[in-house]
Amino acid sequence: MEQKALNESPAGQIGQRPGAEDEIDLVELFYLLWGHAWQIILCLVVGAGIAFGVTKFLITPKYEATSSIYIVSASNNSVVNLTDLQIGAQLTADYQELILSRPLLEDVIENLKLTNAEGEPMSTKALSDMIKITNTDDTRILKVTVTSPDPQDAADIANELIDQACIYLPQIMETEEPNLVEEAIPPTQKSSPSTAKNVMLGGLLGACLACGVLVVRYLMNDTFVTPDDVVKYLGVQPLAVIPEADLGEFNGKKQKKLFGRKGKK
Repeated sequence: MEQKALNESPAGQIGQRPGAEDEIDLVELFYLLWGHAWQIILCLVVGAGIAFGVTKFLITPKYEATSSIYIVSASNNSVVNLTDLQIGAQLTADYQELILSRPLLEDVIENLKLTNAEGEPMSTKALSDMIKITNTDDTRILKVTVTSPDPQDAADIANELIDQACIYLPQIMETEEPNLVEEAIPPTQKSSPSTAKNVMLGGLLGACLACGVLVVRYLMNDTFVTPDDVVKYLGVQPLAVIPEADLGEFNGKKQKKLFGRKGKK
C-alpha cells in the first residue's frame, strides 16, 4: 500500500509529465517554431526546389486549342422568336452529347491518322478524354477545346472535330448546319502544369512537414527540461538544481592528478 501511494504521489512522477494534465502551450509552441525557423525555411526551399524540378523535367506540358460553332434553329424566318431560342437551346444540349459520339470520333481519328504511344490507332476513349465541350450561358455557342502535348495536334483535332460535326450531326438531327464562329490555332503557351503554382505548393508542403515534425516531437516529449517545468506540472518547488557537467573531462583531470602524485612518489 505504501509503495502504491508513493507511485501516485507527485514525487513518484518526477522525470515525466503527467499525461492527464497535458496542455498545449501555444506561446511555447510559437517560440519552438521560431527557434527552428531556419530548419523550416530550409524545408520550404527544398520542397520548392523539388516541385520545380518535377514540374520542369518530369511532367509533360499540355496545350489547349479551342474552336467554336453557332447552333442555328430549323426556322427559316428572319425574325427570331421565343420558339427559335428554345429550339436552339435544345439543339445545343444535343450537340454537346453527339459531338463525342463514337462514329464521329472514329472519323476524326481516321482522317488525322491519330496514334497512341505504341504507334497503334488511337482509341475513341483516349480521344474523348482530350476533348472538353462547353456552352456559354444563355447562348447557342459551343466551344470545343482539345488538350494535347503537341500544340499543332490540339488545333488540328479541334478543327477536324468541328468539320465532322458540321457534316455528321445535321444529318442525324435533320437540322441546319451550324455556323463556324472561330477556328482553332496552335497555342503558344502551355495550359498545364503551372510552374509557379507547383513551386508554391511544394514550398508550403515542405514547411508544413517541418512544422508537423517539430510539433509532434514537442507533444511526445514528456521530460522535464527546466525547474519551472517541475513547478508547472507537479506543483512542488525543487530543492536543488544540479548543474550539467562533462564527467569525461572531470574524470580525465582526476586521473591526471593521481598519476602526477604517483610520479612524485
